Amino acid sequence: MRSLLFSLLMGGMTAFTSPTTADGQTSGLLARTVRVGNESYSYQLYVPAKLQGKGKTPVIVFLHGIGQRGEGGFLPNTGTAASFARGYLEQVPAIILLPQCRKDRFWSDPEMERMVMASLEQTVKEFEADARRLYLTGVSMGGFGVWNIAAQNPGRFAALVAICGGSSLRNGDRFAPLAQGVGKTPAWVFHGEDDRVVPVSESRGMVEALKAVKGNRVRYNEYKGVGHNVWLNVLREGDLMPWILAQHLD
Repeated sequence: MRSLLFSLLMGGMTAFTSPTTADGQTSGLLARTVRVGNESYSYQLYVPAKLQGKGKTPVIVFLHGIGQRGEGGFLPNTGTAASFARGYLEQVPAIILLPQCRKDRFWSDPEMERMVMASLEQTVKEFEADARRLYLTGVSMGGFGVWNIAAQNPGRFAALVAICGGSSLRNGDRFAPLAQGVGKTPAWVFHGEDDRVVPVSESRGMVEALKAVKGNRVRYNEYKGVGHNVWLNVLREGDLMPWILAQHLD
């Protein structure tokens, strides 16, 4: 069940119909829109029922992989997969923010970065969330997005989790500028040694650059014999969620 959910979140399954949300619904899987300039973007939220109406709630932003780009949301609202997702997400003591990257775009594109941050600001305001406990996570293309968005918004996130990601920079030192932007933000990085989609050198380079930033706290798990589906290994890291939620901005 949990493996299926993480396949949904992390890129293993795609092509769901757009979700609908009843008027007035304030918990469960919610659909929202945000305007950035002249564009309107859709995103999803998952609000556990136990957090409904409670302020100062942490928010975990999840950036999906390349196969789930589009519009209208990528988590299903009905069916077996939706039940599995709800069963897991109901146990997470945080609001889960699920922005969706537009087709043919990347999380490193400036307009996508602005959309993510606008969705986050709108979520914090709507649910009176804890601005000291905002977390940015992502897998594959979303892992690249973690570094780019965190570097563009220094000091905004309390912790970062990048799974089989890397640097979106193309010229010069590809890692140091991002690490400087990330600064002292705690980060936990995951990669499979045998990844043939995103080379493990991407995470290795980011980790070394982060270690060179004075005061940075970075953890790195590299799995021998594991490929791009490293999220299945991440799923078994029992300390990950407690570690995320223990981080907060001063």
